[in-house]
Amino acid sequence: MKSDSQIQQDVIAELDWDAAIDASKIDVSVKNGLVTLGGQVSTYSQKWEAEQAVQRVAGVKALVIKISVAPQDTRTDSDIAHAAESALSWVSCLPKDAIKIQVENGLVTLAGKVEWDYQRQSAASAVRYLTGVKGVLDEISITSETPSSALQADIEAALERRFDADDQDIVVSVSGKHVTLSGTVTSWWQRNMACNSAWNAPGVQKVTDEMTIS
Repeated sequence: MKSDSQIQQDVIAELDWDAAIDASKIDVSVKNGLVTLGGQVSTYSQKWEAEQAVQRVAGVKALVIKISVAPQDTRTDSDIAHAAESALSWVSCLPKDAIKIQVENGLVTLAGKVEWDYQRQSAASAVRYLTGVKGVLDEISITSETPSSALQADIEAALERRFDADDQDIVVSVSGKHVTLSGTVTSWWQRNMACNSAWNAPGVQKVTDEMTIS
């Protein structure tokens, strides 16, 4: 098991390794496997990339983000809203006018309804890298088809394809269109993969993550 000091060193190295992040602007502290990121960056995308980088590091059990975003190239909320509307119009997997946009003090809120989680993720990705954005709030809901009667078995089969049997002990529970994942995994990467596997199942509208990292 890694010490907090080793996790801190690994997180700093991972941030340095990622060319999309100015690691010199980010502070890293670790206590009992809980990583806290502080500091100030110039774009929301750097804040998001830093979060993804930490989740790639083995030994991280939880993450707290205290990074602030101070764009150097300021844009008005109206500018950002128009840019976001244009960006979403170029996302081929999104139905026309499916996503509604609201911008306040650089915070972009996305609302609306789509059929699949990958569509929701594509919408967030489209606006995440726009100049002037300080944050993205995802309030998009999933309105997919009626789930299969074998939904639990389908998700369990997907997990078996993606993981070695010794690498995870995930319990899948299904109630209607709501999937709950509990049990243990060995890394944050596996945790995210398990959640994505559940979201990929037809008919799923909500995934609750109750997994722990051992």
